Amino acid sequence: MAREMHDIIGHNLSVITTLADGGSYAAAKSPERAAQALTAIGTTSRQALTELRRLLDVLREETPEAAALAPQPALTDLDQLIDRVRAAGLPVRSTVRGRPDSLPAGRQLAVYRVVQEALTNTLKHGGPQATAYVEVVYGDDGVRATVTDTGVGGTLRGSSGRGITGMRERTALYDGTLEAGPLPRPPGGWQVELHIP
Repeated sequence: MAREMHDIIGHNLSVITTLADGGSYAAAKSPERAAQALTAIGTTSRQALTELRRLLDVLREETPEAAALAPQPALTDLDQLIDRVRAAGLPVRSTVRGRPDSLPAGRQLAVYRVVQEALTNTLKHGGPQATAYVEVVYGDDGVRATVTDTGVGGTLRGSSGRGITGMRERTALYDGTLEAGPLPRPPGGWQVELHIP
C-alpha cells in the first residue's frame, strides 16, 4: 500500500511541478505553451486523484466489491505514461519488443511502476537537458525493462527518498533483479535495469 501511495503521489506531483515551472516560465514569452502546460497539469491531477481514490477505497470498511475499483495500470498503458512525461518536458524515446500477453497483472504493474519511478527520478534529478530512453523486452525468460537517461544528477539519486528502495521491493516480490546506478561513461547519466522472470 505504501509503495502504491508513493508511486501515485510521487510521480504525479513531480510531473505537475515540472509542468507548473515550465508553464510559469512560458507565460511571459509563449502564452500558448503556458496554456498547454495548464491543460497537462489538469489531466495529470485528475488521473492522480482517480488512482488515489481507488487505492483509498480499498482501506474503507466496506467490502472491496462495493468500492468502485478501476484496473491497475498495465504495460499496455506505458505509452500514456511516456506521453505524460514528455508533456512535462522530458524527451523520451521508447522501444518495445515482444508482447505482454502472457505476463500476469501483478508483474505488469511491477514493471510499469519501476519504469514510472525511473522516469520520475529523471524528471526530478536529471537536470534541464536530460533525455531518457525506455526499452522493454518480452522474452522466454521473462520481461526486461531498461530506463537510461543523460541526466546530470548521477550520484544524488540514491541518497534520499524511497524510490529505488520501492523499485527493489516490487522486483523482489516476483523473484526479479533490479540494478540502478550512475553510468560509468561520460557524459554520465543514470540507468535502471529490471528483469522479472
